[in-house]
Formats: sequence, structure tokens, C-alpha cells
Amino acid sequence: MSYPGFFITFEGIDGCGKTTQLSVLADHLCGLGIAVTTTREPGGTAIGTRIREILLHRDNVHLSASAELLLYGADRAQHVAEVIIPALSRGDVILCDRFSDATIAYQGSGRKLPMETIEGIIGYAAQGIAPDLTLLLDVDVTVGQQRAHRRGVPAGASDDRFEREKIDFHERVREAYLALARREPQRIRVIDASPSPEAITREVQSVVMDALAARGFAFTV
Repeated sequence: MSYPGFFITFEGIDGCGKTTQLSVLADHLCGLGIAVTTTREPGGTAIGTRIREILLHRDNVHLSASAELLLYGADRAQHVAEVIIPALSRGDVILCDRFSDATIAYQGSGRKLPMETIEGIIGYAAQGIAPDLTLLLDVDVTVGQQRAHRRGVPAGASDDRFEREKIDFHERVREAYLALARREPQRIRVIDASPSPEAITREVQSVVMDALAARGFAFTV
């Protein structure tokens, strides 16, 4: 089923700057008179927020990879039903911090879970919903970790379960993202996240405005 809205996701390893860029883009689009819904996974709903606490809490070190995957599936099922489908039906532009590509990258390549299992859960939870455009903010893992760790005061104090993973885990996640981009170059646009935030913003806005114009969205300049 097609919807009048447009679904944009932001993806990338921890510390790539996607959350900041999503917020800046939301302000830009709203300023152009475009109806925008911002959301995230996990935690885009009240139920999802409770699931997010379980998934990311640094003390839940014994959470199994399979349980982790199923919790992400539960979060997405609620998110799609409660937030994404209604927003797409209204004709909104949705800006979502992570979606199904993250499951493939983190639980598939990071946790090394069977891809057929992951794809089945994604398909069931998402109800056939897929992003129209994905912005993959790519940065070297070491740089990403340094940025992520700066969010903790003192350093490392607020690291979540994923930020505390070893570097090879994050390397697998990054490579999985890049492999997805090579497989779907029309949907997934790789953006170098190593320059200044202002330079990244300019590229993000250029890619998004071109995509919205191609879809026929009207906006004031």
C-alpha cells in the first residue's frame, strides 16, 4: 500500500552525528512549511520507551542476542502501528533515527544472528513499511567511539550497552551498513560524517530537498 507521506531514516554507527543532523533537518523542513514527524527506534512510543530502557541500559549485560532482536521487533511493531503509518497517511515527512537497516547491521552483523530470522522479524513488525530514503552518516569507528564517549561525564559514565562493545563489533556494524548501501544505492545515500557539522548539514539538506522535489512535495523557499 502506498501513502502520501515520505519516510526518511538516519542510520550510522554510534557517534556518527545522525541525531543532531536529524534535528537540524527537521527545523529546516518545518521552516519551509512541510509537515514533519520526528521519531526514533527504539523508543518512538510510550511502550517503546520502556523497551528502550531495557535494550540500552548498561547493567543489562546478560540480555541474550535473541531476546535483544525480539525486543527490537516488538518496539518496531508498536512504532509502525502507532506512529509511522498514521504520519504517512497524513502526508507527513517522517524523520526517523534508525529503522530496519539498524537491525540488519547491529543484530545481523554485530551479533551474528541468522539473517533469515532477522528478515522475517523485520517483515512482520514493519508491515511492509520501508524507508523512501535513508541517509547513512559514515565515519571511522575510532572517531565515532570518541564522539560517543564524550557524551559521558566522566568519560564512559553514560555509555549504553552498544557503546561499550569492543571495536570489532562496531567495525562489523559499519561494514554491514556500507554493504547495504552498495546493495541499494538509490535508497541509501552515504554521507561522509567526518567534516564539520555545517558541511554535513548542507549535504543532508541537498539530498533531502532533491528527493522531496522529485516526489512532488511543495515547499516555500
